[in-house]
Amino acid sequence: MEVVYEDNHIIIVNKESGEIVQGDKTGDTPLSDIVKQYIKEKYQKPGEVFLGVVHRLDRPVAGLVVFARTSKALTRLNKMFAESDVHKTYWAITKNTPKEPEGRLTHWLVRNEQQNKSYAYDTEKPHSKKAVLDYKVIGHSDNYCLIEVKLLTGRHHQIRCQLAAMGCPIRGDLKYGAKRSNPDGSISLQSHHVEFIHPVSKQLISLEAPLPHDPLWKSFSKQ
Repeated sequence: MEVVYEDNHIIIVNKESGEIVQGDKTGDTPLSDIVKQYIKEKYQKPGEVFLGVVHRLDRPVAGLVVFARTSKALTRLNKMFAESDVHKTYWAITKNTPKEPEGRLTHWLVRNEQQNKSYAYDTEKPHSKKAVLDYKVIGHSDNYCLIEVKLLTGRHHQIRCQLAAMGCPIRGDLKYGAKRSNPDGSISLQSHHVEFIHPVSKQLISLEAPLPHDPLWKSFSKQ
């Protein structure tokens, strides 16, 4: 586990692809439990360690995850996430290049619980939720495109679904139209940057995740 930032009220870690943020039916050890154990050992805390989960990343996605270490921070962070006061920027690698180098995508997403998949529509549908993001092409390699995404809403599989809807499925994301999987089972999507006002100290927190180990990410960073 890689800790990117910590203080008395929050801790931010760099999640590896394949890790789950919170426990699920797989029974695999979630990142939240690993962070709790880290805090318990580092600060020699007796008994149960408090840790609040304020947002999640899909299992195959890497990058920054924010946790609350106190109930005060948890309450305030939940409100900040709900009101879009936490600004998250993602990087995605796609095989195809968007027709426009930057723009705003607006869709109405319908979630299929059984398939654990969302479907994008250009007009409002029954049980749909409006999804909005801004994107910008920020790099190219010989075969791939690097897209920066800023979420304006937080929907199920939003980035994966909306990029696929414009003809740019994320590399390795078989569920949303990629032609083949990544060798490690990841998809090439990273929660790359997070910025917000600290819920207690009121200082600006602005952090960037190290790039995943896949050499393809490094090829973009050298441009």
